[in-house]
Parts: sequence; structure tokens; C-alpha cells
Amino acid sequence: MNHAHRKETYLARFARTATDWSGTSLAFGLALLTIVVWLLTGPIFGFSDTWQLVINTGTTIVTFLMVFLIQRAQNKDAQAVHLKLNELVAAMQGASNRLINAENLSERELRILHQHYGKLLELSRIDEDLTKSHSVEEASHRHRKKHAAEASKPAIS
Repeated sequence: MNHAHRKETYLARFARTATDWSGTSLAFGLALLTIVVWLLTGPIFGFSDTWQLVINTGTTIVTFLMVFLIQRAQNKDAQAVHLKLNELVAAMQGASNRLINAENLSERELRILHQHYGKLLELSRIDEDLTKSHSVEEASHRHRKKHAAEASKPAIS
């Protein structure tokens, strides 16, 4: 699927390559080697302020850039996971479509949905089967139907 990267801008391709490379053992080894060399040069430079400034400046720049690369990678991974979950929800018969793109809902809307599905769990616990219902509406309907059937049964003496 290498052809998918052809439409990326130069900056996007560079960021992807930097993200991929920075997570390698070679990158870690290079960072470790940099620190060791810096430590070994301390006596040569008399552990001066300039010697310390070199490592502080270097690590600050790397940290600043890595924050954005890490955030980019996390955003892309999260988006891919959301798309895959959206596909599963959309493809499953009986699944609630209200969950498609739930990541775009406000915090208030997410709390409301959380409470909504909390009701589903409560109804499932009452029915003593956590796997029977796909939605609160379905669970409520089954719960009412079950209790109506039990109420209409003749009492056994």
C-alpha cells in the first residue's frame, strides 16, 4: 500500500518518516550516544555553563518537536481506530448508529450517552443476561415484555 503515501505533502511525508524513525532502536541508541559523548566532554570543557547550555538547548528543541510528532501519531491512530469502529457499528444489524462518530460529540453529549448505556447495563443485570440487548430501547422493550409475560402466568399452587 505504498502508493497511498504519494498524495501526502512533503511536510506530511517528512513528519511521518520522522515519527516512524524516532521510535526505532537506532534513534534511542543515537540519543543515548549523544548523552554519553556530552558527559565525556564535560571535563574537557570544565563543566562550563556553555557545555550545559548545549545539552539543554538540544534537548529542548528535540522535546519541542517530539511533542508535535507524538500528537500527530496519536491523532492519526485514534482517527483510524474511530473509523474502524464506525465501520463495525454501521455494518452490524441492531447496532445503534448514534455511536458513529461519537468522538465528535461534546463532553455533555458523551455523558448523556454514558448514562444511556448505563441504563442498558441496569436492565441487563435485572434480566441476569448482559448479552441480550443492543440498545436501551430494545432492552426496555424486552424487559417490559418479560415482566408482562411473567405477570400473566397463572400462579402455581
